[in-house]
Amino acid sequence: MAMREERTHILIVCGGLQTEPRYFRGLQEAGSCRPDICFTICKKAESPDRLVAYAAIKRDQAPDVYDEVWCVTDVDEFEMAGAISRAEREDILLAVSNPCFELWLLLHFSDCRAHLRGCREVLCKLRAYISAYDKNEIRILDFAPGIVAAVKRGQRLAPAGEEHLRNPSTGVWKLVQKIVGG
Repeated sequence: MAMREERTHILIVCGGLQTEPRYFRGLQEAGSCRPDICFTICKKAESPDRLVAYAAIKRDQAPDVYDEVWCVTDVDEFEMAGAISRAEREDILLAVSNPCFELWLLLHFSDCRAHLRGCREVLCKLRAYISAYDKNEIRILDFAPGIVAAVKRGQRLAPAGEEHLRNPSTGVWKLVQKIVGG
């Protein structure tokens, strides 16, 4: 009798309604994910603290389904201490980008270590590589060649768990590395 390969089931709760879910769906659709990983994406436009609370509710509604729960959120202008504390209590992992998720996308093309004044500046830098970039129309083929480089660049920006304290930084690399391997 053949043994079924065990899979890790991940719930990804995105604080952005378009960009983040489209990026992760793109990874799935492009076949970039490890075969032993499957994930469900949901989205909720909330502050990081409320996003973590929402993720805990979603997890608790299906207690035997998910092996890991991740919240993908931006620092923007939010106070992160409550979200970090709640995530630790709830055993939820955070992929925080400072200042915004588009920094993660930019790292697919270029190293970025200088302070960024906000998402508008990140978008300007990203459009130097994808002139027609539209957060509502993410094409994973634009980013796929740079995933490994983005992971390495993201790792260098801040120690894991301190992404909320440093601009620029992102913890999305941890989640992407888990999903795609490497």
